[in-house]
Amino acid sequence: MEIIYQTNRTMLFEEINPEKLDIMTIVGDVKGIDSLSDDKIKEINQHLLIKSFDEFLEKFSPTVYSFYNASNQKVVYTLKKPDGISDECISEIRIDQHNDFLKMLFTLIDTKKSQGMTNVDFKFENLLDMISPKKVMDDIRQVRKEIHYLYGQYDQLDEGDPKKLDFGDKLNGMFEDASKNYNNVMALLPLAIEDIKTRLLLGGSQEENQSEAIQIGMLMIGENGELKIIEAPKSDSTALMIMDENSSTGLVSVFEDDYDSVTETPSSYVKDLVVRTFCPLPAVQNEVDIQTEIQNYNTYLEFYKNAKDDFVKTVKPLVEKILGVKLFFDQYAIKNRGMAPSMLVTNVKLDMLVKSSNIPRLETFLNTVNAKNDFSETIWFGIVPSIELETAGKVKVSRERFKGNEKIVKQDGNNMESLTMLLQVIKDYKVQLFFSFESGEETTFNSMATSGIDKYIDKCNVLTRKEYSEFAIPAVPNFTIIPKDKSGVVIDSRMLQTEYGVQLSKEKEDILKLWIEGVYVGAAYIAAGIVSAYQCPEYLREYFKSISKEYPGVRFDIEAGENSLRAVTTMAKEISGFTNNIKDSINRKNFGFVFSSENAQLQGKDIRRITVYKARSLAMAEDGFDSIYKTLVSTYIERILRFQTGDFKHDNIAKFFSNNPSSQKSKWLSTRGYVNSIIHDGDDMSYIIDDKNNLCHIDLVFNGNVKNLEVTITKGTTPVKA
Repeated sequence: MEIIYQTNRTMLFEEINPEKLDIMTIVGDVKGIDSLSDDKIKEINQHLLIKSFDEFLEKFSPTVYSFYNASNQKVVYTLKKPDGISDECISEIRIDQHNDFLKMLFTLIDTKKSQGMTNVDFKFENLLDMISPKKVMDDIRQVRKEIHYLYGQYDQLDEGDPKKLDFGDKLNGMFEDASKNYNNVMALLPLAIEDIKTRLLLGGSQEENQSEAIQIGMLMIGENGELKIIEAPKSDSTALMIMDENSSTGLVSVFEDDYDSVTETPSSYVKDLVVRTFCPLPAVQNEVDIQTEIQNYNTYLEFYKNAKDDFVKTVKPLVEKILGVKLFFDQYAIKNRGMAPSMLVTNVKLDMLVKSSNIPRLETFLNTVNAKNDFSETIWFGIVPSIELETAGKVKVSRERFKGNEKIVKQDGNNMESLTMLLQVIKDYKVQLFFSFESGEETTFNSMATSGIDKYIDKCNVLTRKEYSEFAIPAVPNFTIIPKDKSGVVIDSRMLQTEYGVQLSKEKEDILKLWIEGVYVGAAYIAAGIVSAYQCPEYLREYFKSISKEYPGVRFDIEAGENSLRAVTTMAKEISGFTNNIKDSINRKNFGFVFSSENAQLQGKDIRRITVYKARSLAMAEDGFDSIYKTLVSTYIERILRFQTGDFKHDNIAKFFSNNPSSQKSKWLSTRGYVNSIIHDGDDMSYIIDDKNNLCHIDLVFNGNVKNLEVTITKGTTPVKA
C-alpha cells in the first residue's frame, strides 16, 4: 500500500450532461504528444473526477430542458439543450435529490433494502404515488410547517439579536427554494390541482371525495331548546383571520412582496395560489365559480398527467445512469473509510470517443495515468452500460388487431463495435472493463431465471479468444428498480358536478394514470462498485477477521468459500432464486460476472441481499472462463515489479524473486495467511529470463492454474573495473 495507494479508480464511459465539459474536449489535440502535463490531469480531475454521489450531482448537474409548443399546446422535454430557442423560453429541470421522481426512486430502493422483499411481494404502488400532486403537496406542507416555525421564532426576537440573524439566514434559504417555482408553471400545477380540490371539496369527507355547497355557520340552541346551525355573521371571517395574525399575516405580506419582486410575468391568480399554499388562512371564500373551477381542475390534471408522462419517458435513460452512479458508490457501505472508490466520468458518448480521430486522445490520457510509476491516478476498472442485445422471437404482424407495445427506437444504447474498439485500446493499459446489456424486461433476474444465460454467451462470442478477452467482463443480469408491470402511477380522478355537489369521479375512465414502463440499472455499475469496494482493506475488515492493512483486495476471490455471502451487495433480493438447471448451466459454463438472488444463510442468519455468484472475464480457461482476480493480481504484480526493479532491470528482477528474506517475493510468501494476501496457500511465482529475446517470463500459479506474464527486460551496463 506504500507504493500503490489505490487499486479501484473506475472510468465511466458515459455521457451525463452534454452541456458540461468532457474528456475529449479537455485533453484536446495530442499530435506529437506522448503524455499530458500534470496541470492537464489536474484540470481533468477538477471537472470529471468524483469521489461521492453528491459530488457527482454537483459537478455534472444532470438536467432536463423543457419548452412549450404553442402549436400543439404541449410541453417538450429534451436531454440536450435545444439550439435556436432563446434561453428565456427554456426551463432547466435539475435532476437531483429534490426532484420528486428521483426522490421516489431513492425511497423505493431504501425501503426494498430494509424490507428484504422480492419484487413479487413488494408493494411498489405504495411508493409510486410520491410523484402524484397529492404527495408533492405533502412535501410542500412540511416546508410550510418549517417556514412558519422559523418565522415564529424570528418574529419574537429583538432586532440585531444574533439568533434572529441565524433564523433570517435559514428563512432566506427556504424562500429561495420556494421562489424557484414562481415562474415554473409545471411546478405550480400540483399546487393548483390540490388548491382547487381543497376549496371545492371542503366539508366533504376525505374518503368520499365529494362535497355540498358550504356556508360557514355556528351551533346554537333555539328559543324552544332545539339544536340548530345558523349562518355565521360575515365579520366572523375577518375575526378568524385576525386570530391567526401573529404568524400568518406577517408571512402573507412577505410572500406577496417576494412574488412581486421575483416574478417576470405576474399573475394575480398565481400570487393568490402561492400565498394560499404557504399561508392558508381559516377564512372561507364564499364566492366560488364552481363551473370554472371544475373546468380548470380537469384541464390542469390532464395537462399535468400528459406532461409528467412525457417527462418520465424523456428523463428515464438519464435517471438510470444517475441511479447507476449512486449504486456504484453505495456498495462501499462501511463506517471506517479507507481506500474509498473514485470515478472518472468521460461525459461523452462511447461511439464518439472511439472514433479513429478521437482514440489518440484517450490513448494519451491512459498513457499518462496508467504507464507511469506514479499510481495515484491509475485507472483500474471501466464501466460501459447499455450494450445492445438483439433478441430473436419477435413475431412480425401484418396488421395490429390489439394495442401492443410501441416500437421504441433506443437512443442511448452502445453497440458491440464501439465496445470492441474500446477494449482494443484499454487492454494495453490493463483496465478491466465491466459491461452490461441494455435495460428492460429481457435482461432482468426474472428473464434469466426462465431463459438462462445462453443469449449473453452468444452475444459475447465475438469478444472471446482475443488479446483483450481477459479485460472484458460481462455483468448480468441487470437490476430492476421498478418492474414494468408494476409501474403504474395514479395521478388523480377527474372532478364532476352532480346534483349533490362537487365530487371526484369513481369511473375507471376518469382515473388518470401514467405508466413509467419500468426502471432498471445496468449490472456493470454494481459489479464495478462491489469489486472497487473490496479493494479496500477497511471494507474487508468489516466482514473478515484476518486482514492485512498492507495489501489491497486484488487477490480476494469473491467466488471462494463463504466470501460471496460476507461481501454482499447493498441490493435487495429480486426473485426467489434460479432453478437447479439454470445454476448447473451457469456453473458448467462459468461465464461472466453473474449476480444471484438466492435463499442463503450465514451463521444462522438469512442473507436478504443479492450476492455475486460468478466473477469471470471472457478469457478462456480449462473450466470455462477465467476469474477476474487473476488478471488483477497479474497487473498489480507487474506494476510493483516495474516500480521495484527500475523498469524491469535484469539484476533487480533476480533480487525481486530471490529467496532473500527482504525480497518482495519472500515478503509476500511470509504473509500468506490473510484474506487479502497477494500470494495464498497453493499459489506460487517463478520466472525464466530469455536473454536471447530480452524477455522475462513470469509464471503466476493460482490454486494449481498457471497464468503467464511477460515483461521486456531493461539491460544494465556492466561497470568497467579500474
